[in-house]
Amino acid sequence: MRQNIKQRREHEIVVSQSDHERLTGLAESSLDRLPDIAEELLKEMDRAKVAPLSRIPATVIRMGSTVTFRSGDGEVKTVTLVYPGKADIAEGKISILTPVGAALIGLREGQSVAWTSRDGRRLEFEIVSVEAPREGAN
Repeated sequence: MRQNIKQRREHEIVVSQSDHERLTGLAESSLDRLPDIAEELLKEMDRAKVAPLSRIPATVIRMGSTVTFRSGDGEVKTVTLVYPGKADIAEGKISILTPVGAALIGLREGQSVAWTSRDGRRLEFEIVSVEAPREGAN
């Protein structure tokens, strides 16, 4: 089943060199299984500003970050962005290879993103807070 993911971002995104390399490789290796999400993640990596980890502010979402966001209907959720093998929705750990995961990477507190979900709904959320990853968390 093809997924319909169309993200619109009006803000620059920033990723670390290590996240950029690993996420680009992950997206390329996922093109056969998850073409829409993989293509969207590749587009995000192509347009991202790549910086050394030491220059990435703590308020920027990167792999392992814990993020609180508010949806368009006011619902607030907190999730941790992880690689596919560590995803566990019951624990609030979402994979980068999901529409929400791909939408989160590189955003900052206060920014928002909108996209069309797998079931065709238009969704939008705003980043309320970002907690930097714990060392060794991802």
